[in-house]
Amino acid sequence: MAGKPLFIEGHRSSDSKARLGEIHLPHGIVQTPAFMPVGTNATVKAVPPEDLQALGFRIILANTYHLYLRPGHELIAQAGGLHGFSGWNGNFLTDSGGFQVFSLSPLRKITEEGVSFRSHIDGSKHFLSPEKVVEIQTAFNSDIQMQLDICTPWGEEEKKAKAAMLRTLAWGVRAKAAWEKARNEEGYQGHLFGIVQGNFFEDQRLESALRTIDLDLPGIAIGGLSVGEHPEIFSEFLAYTADLLPKDKPRYLMGIGTPDYILDAVRNGIDIFDCVYPTRTARNGLLFSSSGQIVIKKAAYERDFSPIDPECSCPVCLNHSRAYLRHLYRNGEILYSILATRHNLHFLGDLIRKIRMAIATDRFEEFRKEFLAKYSSDEGTID
Repeated sequence: MAGKPLFIEGHRSSDSKARLGEIHLPHGIVQTPAFMPVGTNATVKAVPPEDLQALGFRIILANTYHLYLRPGHELIAQAGGLHGFSGWNGNFLTDSGGFQVFSLSPLRKITEEGVSFRSHIDGSKHFLSPEKVVEIQTAFNSDIQMQLDICTPWGEEEKKAKAAMLRTLAWGVRAKAAWEKARNEEGYQGHLFGIVQGNFFEDQRLESALRTIDLDLPGIAIGGLSVGEHPEIFSEFLAYTADLLPKDKPRYLMGIGTPDYILDAVRNGIDIFDCVYPTRTARNGLLFSSSGQIVIKKAAYERDFSPIDPECSCPVCLNHSRAYLRHLYRNGEILYSILATRHNLHFLGDLIRKIRMAIATDRFEEFRKEFLAKYSSDEGTID
């Protein structure tokens, strides 16, 4: 790749594989490790763009599947891409839409050419190929776009997992050709990342990683983890796969956003990660705190006038009590979603800042163990 490197590695912690770095993107530098809030429809629900900026986020994820179906990539291109359309001046990473096709769409059919499916919105027929997915994300003017891939579920049989992995590799070759064409003919400045698949089979992970590395794309993502497996299996395959990846390119672990998984990812040298979990669960009554997760609907908080987290410095914790937030939640007030989401994002942003400091001072493992020892005493899920 000509010009300035996309990724510049900074300090590497002496007590783990955790590292600091910078990703140089068209809409600004992203300091890593970095968490990307999910803005499915080019918006992080309940949080205006200026608030995301104030919270310290410089990159968010938008969803190709949803935006392709509504309002459509042609309209977004006319608006000046996702940045002009949404007013977010930071960076956008867009996923390929493949995961949503496989999880949301009825009557889908996968072939070598791509995937045909019906919209979950109106039942209309659509077809996505690796080239079409690059075309759509180029129209979005995504700062980072992802290749079309197939993410297989936990428990998938070996033969089916391998077929999906090999097809993902073939689609990666075609995606690269389409991306290079867009850069050469349209002046597109965004970067394409390949995706390592292989389910929970080490030989498949190895083949997928080596052949994805051979594509020499700007960055590499690890897919197919956090899909229902036990945490011990997640950690095992995360460590195995991360060790296979080159150190001179950004590493992206797809679909994780809880503090324990984030710490595990950073420990293994992952640079960026995303998940809808912190914002979706906030809206549904689950709040992060330094001593664990809080399920705000519980009766125990009816007369609890303390903040969500006494150690948190966000405006929500400084100005509002658990009792008030419980009241808002139980009455379906829009303000609840705004306050809860801001708190959870502030909590994760503050965690990332502390992680970076711990790496810089060579005490990441000490910090990780201290954090988890306190955080493990949570209330479980919102079910």
